[in-house]
Amino acid sequence: MDKQRYMISDAAALVNVESHVLRYWEEELELTVPRNEMGHRYYTKENIEQFMKIKEWKEQGYQLKAIKLLIHNGGREDAPELLAAAASEPAKQTLSTEVEDNTRRMEQFQHMMAQIVKGAIAENNQALGKEVSERVRDYVLKEMNYLMREQDEAEEERYKKLDELIRQSLKAKGKKEKKLFHKKQEWKPNEA
Repeated sequence: MDKQRYMISDAAALVNVESHVLRYWEEELELTVPRNEMGHRYYTKENIEQFMKIKEWKEQGYQLKAIKLLIHNGGREDAPELLAAAASEPAKQTLSTEVEDNTRRMEQFQHMMAQIVKGAIAENNQALGKEVSERVRDYVLKEMNYLMREQDEAEEERYKKLDELIRQSLKAKGKKEKKLFHKKQEWKPNEA
């Protein structure tokens, strides 16, 4: 008589969980799942029923430790008491430990994120500072060049005006000297 065999994907679909959940339960609950000649898992109707019961217990809020106790005690009649006992004190301790672990992990995560953000800001500030200094330098150089060119042009204009005034002055002086020379020539008494 050949029993019906299911592959893990089919079994997972029947139990309505992911395949990795079946593998996890198998490992954590120390379940014996048969394998074929190639070493691949296959599931029987009994395995699927067992997984459905495990899923039901999980949905009722029982932890795997309690479910493991129940499975390995052969589904005794005192199962509810056994589950309640298993779920009471150790579950509270486990929950407390899990909360502490999660709090510690959250603090570590926050610290790590703060370091990442701090590093990113420092890196960004450095790049931003460099860009700002380059832009300021370029602007200052352009402005200084403009001012120096303006100053050079103003000086050149001043020198042109000064040169023109000197020339005019020399021209005027030359004309005066000519006039004086001519006047001196006119006033000279004749030598006889």
